Amino acid sequence: MTTGATPASKLHPRNRHQGRYDFARLLKAEPDLNNFLSINEHGDQGIDFADAAAVKALNRALLKDSYGIQGWDIPPQNLCPPVPGRADYLHYLADLLAGSNRGVIPKKKGLQALDIGTGANLIYPLIGSSEYGWEFVAADINPASLANAQAILDLNPKLAQKINLRLQPSANAIFKGIVGDDEWFDLSMCNPPFHTSLAEAREGTQRKWQNLGKPGSESQSSLNFGGQDAELWCPGGELAFIQRMIKESAQIATRCFWFTTLVSKSASLPGIYAALKQAKVQEQKTIAMSQGQKQSRFVAWTFLTPVQQAAWAKLRW
Repeated sequence: MTTGATPASKLHPRNRHQGRYDFARLLKAEPDLNNFLSINEHGDQGIDFADAAAVKALNRALLKDSYGIQGWDIPPQNLCPPVPGRADYLHYLADLLAGSNRGVIPKKKGLQALDIGTGANLIYPLIGSSEYGWEFVAADINPASLANAQAILDLNPKLAQKINLRLQPSANAIFKGIVGDDEWFDLSMCNPPFHTSLAEAREGTQRKWQNLGKPGSESQSSLNFGGQDAELWCPGGELAFIQRMIKESAQIATRCFWFTTLVSKSASLPGIYAALKQAKVQEQKTIAMSQGQKQSRFVAWTFLTPVQQAAWAKLRW
């Protein structure tokens, strides 16, 4: 299935990836993309999104063309993120901050963001630092993923000054071991593993292949067109992970203004809301996002009172 369309019909207004991909422009940024271009039955130029190498080349071109990021790459077994959708999360986070700052996106140098589970692709810190100048702590439990992220930063020294990679030493911790006693973050973000088991992750992959008209292909052994276990599943799936995140966030309640996480399944929301109520958060929001036919959302919460929020914004923004 070859397509030139980008899932951008309802992207955030500030998202750089509106409309159809401009392949002529992208080829100037990444000539190797030409190896994957073809013409579909409608006469449109595009790539086969079932081809992991093609998607990786497209991502590399988008990141270089839109954000000036050089040499982006990930190992074959790692998750390849869709750049337009990942950028959307960051733009809506900027709006979230603006809502706590009299409608103005904070632009003060040194705004601190925490990316939980940054992965080998490092996508959120790369785009967030390029687009808004934010500084990031990018945490992951996998040393190999962080090694790849460091290789990307080595090719982008200006961004490397704003992005600090940290290894999460404990499989049972999220914030503990990452957030220092003397650190404050303006926001945290996360794209949690959403499957409950390896078997469920494989079933999800098969459904995707069938939707692409390629059932029974050799790709049946692949997970989600790439993806390490920790990227795709954990015991209890995304709900259990987010509930644990909420519980841990209460232990550092005043050290982060907005805690946020993507929520893939709407069925997870009631359990998340119950956990937020139990944690006694001061304020919570559910922000809807949409990329083409895909509906997505993230949940945000803060333990800061209105007075504390105003003081934070005055002091830091």
